[in-house]
Amino acid sequence: MNINCIIVDDEPIARDILKNYIGQVPYLRLVGSCEDAFEAMQVLKAKDIDLIILDINMPRLTGFEMLRSLKKYPAVIITSAYPEYALEGFELSVTDYLLKPFSFPRFVQATEKVVNRSADAPAAVKEEDLFLMVKSDKKLAKVFFDEISYIEAYGNYIFIYTDQERVMSKQTLTQFEEQLPVTKFARIHKSYIASLKAIKYLEGNEVSIAGKKLPVGKVYRENLMGKLK
Repeated sequence: MNINCIIVDDEPIARDILKNYIGQVPYLRLVGSCEDAFEAMQVLKAKDIDLIILDINMPRLTGFEMLRSLKKYPAVIITSAYPEYALEGFELSVTDYLLKPFSFPRFVQATEKVVNRSADAPAAVKEEDLFLMVKSDKKLAKVFFDEISYIEAYGNYIFIYTDQERVMSKQTLTQFEEQLPVTKFARIHKSYIASLKAIKYLEGNEVSIAGKKLPVGKVYRENLMGKLK
């Protein structure tokens, strides 16, 4: 499997390091080396690109601003000297976040994630994989995974907080957790499950979701951090 990739970084030294790394990985094919986001967007329009290796802080248009301006984009590996942007990168569904300076083995690890996700990607997403039918009171409520912000335990009940409503269901948090896609959610506390997409930031032992701060338990923190990388 060959992966067509481009480098987007305004620093010549950083581009040279990445060119050297890419040249040592057999399945990577460097298609372009861009000094800014505008040059990169032109390459994306003209060529078939599978991976963007993207710096964040660039003149005129940042890496994140570039991604938000695109209707769709391929796999993205962020390279940055600033760890505080990692959560924002996750919100944009980047494959990995490399903190400069990073080693060649760490770079290979990130590219392997791109390979594995491409190999495991289904041909199409089934509609039934997008939501759950949840028994709430005397009715069944359709709850879409992408609309869930977080789930809160309340004895033998749970509250599911979505973009539009709060759904109460008689089941334990553990029972509901077993029905959730592990790539989209994480248990952060004995009383809470969080949507990874909905997390705005992690500060200390709290995450911010939908304007509310939720606690992160010590036993769940490592797993959460692993999913946010």
